[in-house]
Amino acid sequence: MTKKKRNARHGSSLDDFLQEEGVLEEFRAAAVKEVVAWQIARAMKDKKISKNKMAALMQTSRAQLDRLLDPEQGNVTLETLHRAAHALGRELKVELAKA
Repeated sequence: MTKKKRNARHGSSLDDFLQEEGVLEEFRAAAVKEVVAWQIARAMKDKKISKNKMAALMQTSRAQLDRLLDPEQGNVTLETLHRAAHALGRELKVELAKA
């Protein structure tokens, strides 16, 4: 009976791999931004709110709203997220989870 060689990565998680590559936090931040942008866009669609109307409800510019909805764009402030949530009749919840 011969033993098979064990794959060194077998059983490791994607998080482990990203940590080893030094990009875990970058990927987590991008994933959070993408999910939040998707949630806002989905809520706008469900409520049939155009981008122009949403920007007006948020008391901001269309360009600022476009940055909020684009996961590739830079950081978004909590204030901007709060205004978006309020405009959609939602509540913003932020949580610090244990690592």
